[in-house]
Amino acid sequence: MFYLKLSHGFSSIPPGSDLIPPGACKSLNSTVIYANNEVNLSEVDIYGFDYDYTLAQYSSTLNTLIYNTARSFLVEHFKYPKDIGKYDYIPNFAVRGLHYDIQKGLLMKIDAFHYIEPGTVYRGLSPVPDEEVLQLYGGTFHVPLQQDSGFYGKVRSGPKVKQFMDIFSIPEMTLLAVANDFFNTNDIDYDPVHLFKDVSEAIGMVHLKGFMYKWVMQDLGEKPTDSVLHRLVGHGKKLFLITNSPFSFVDKGMTHMVGQNWRDFFDVVIVQADKPHFFTDCIKPFRRLDGNGDLQWEKINSLDKGQIYKQGNLFDFLRLTGWRGSKVLYFGDHLYSDLADLMLRHGWRTAAIVPELDHETKVVSAHQYAVTLTWLQALTGLMERLQVHRDPRSKKVFDEWQKEREELRVMTKNLFNPQFGSIFRTCHNPTYFSRRLSRFSDIYMASLSCLLNYDLSYTFYPRRTPLQHEAPLWMDQQHSIQSLMSQSAP
Repeated sequence: MFYLKLSHGFSSIPPGSDLIPPGACKSLNSTVIYANNEVNLSEVDIYGFDYDYTLAQYSSTLNTLIYNTARSFLVEHFKYPKDIGKYDYIPNFAVRGLHYDIQKGLLMKIDAFHYIEPGTVYRGLSPVPDEEVLQLYGGTFHVPLQQDSGFYGKVRSGPKVKQFMDIFSIPEMTLLAVANDFFNTNDIDYDPVHLFKDVSEAIGMVHLKGFMYKWVMQDLGEKPTDSVLHRLVGHGKKLFLITNSPFSFVDKGMTHMVGQNWRDFFDVVIVQADKPHFFTDCIKPFRRLDGNGDLQWEKINSLDKGQIYKQGNLFDFLRLTGWRGSKVLYFGDHLYSDLADLMLRHGWRTAAIVPELDHETKVVSAHQYAVTLTWLQALTGLMERLQVHRDPRSKKVFDEWQKEREELRVMTKNLFNPQFGSIFRTCHNPTYFSRRLSRFSDIYMASLSCLLNYDLSYTFYPRRTPLQHEAPLWMDQQHSIQSLMSQSAP
């Protein structure tokens, strides 16, 4: 039972009351495709795909394997203390889109306005009090743009703040937290900048030595990709693949999911593309691979179906295919490396694969979340009105509401992830990740299989949500619409 603390007394508001719109808890699910921009699929003739976490989805076991192997490299190759090896992988500690202050050794969540969300800063495995965070950042929660990592989330010269946008970065963030925790709890002096560099290299060794590719090929699960490709080709669509993964890895995965003839589905296949440089540089030429994966030497004057190409660049790709503008829709999981340049420079349509939507929509659709969020919103509105009253009793009630509001914020955050909350929202703002998702993707979904739920002439319409100055008018319009609908009902 919630209690509305008014200056004249208390008013009880039972959970599940009319504060919650009917059906609000059932309005979201992970099979839906969400639109940031209007997209008419009947205008899309060409579908392009990344491979990892787009055509191929991997289980969470992969994170444990990457973490364990990188941790071993850290101890054996970089000679870190053996006791770090006693730290097991912590599932669901970190979430994608977090920032890491390399110089201070802090993992945190930042919103769309470059402000750190209170209560989401971790030194190792321990939360840092908000008061200490303010001291560390000069009396503010703001992180200046020039301290942040570059456009693609990569660190430029000198210690900066790096954003982890890759799904593969979850075990890296966890290993950084664990290593920091070991040094801090054992009071061992160390340089956080060196630690960041060594952990990054240890994670890189997992990829370079081929461990990850071997694990993935042993852990390929369901095959919705087969149905998606069959459907698109059956409707006369052209398909292409641009991935950073090597051909041998892609070949085994696609053979498992689609069959030996998987290349017949694609008009162009490009491996080891070196994205994002593939989209921005015009230096590397295309090289053709033979059936054994060996490089051929002839000059590439066309991109032919049934062939495999390596490297290359988007400018030659556009010249050789003529595939331009909004008739192309490209699917990828990395907002920067896969989608940003295609959206900003070339006018392609873009679709983001966000596997975290599966968990997030379940939380948002739960009754507990709806009740808590509705009361949080109502309480904020009451505080907005009460703040103009300066008498002692009103001030006391306001302070009590302020405390309750903070408690409700923590409750909603913990429903997603106890350390960092939702990847899409801070207390009331979009996250840094969420803002870029809306900027670099026309549509987004939990997996490619969501496409099977829509006709290929379907139009995705973004919901018109009110701007702050439109909100009162919007509420009046909604009331008017509901009134008209009730009047017209039989």
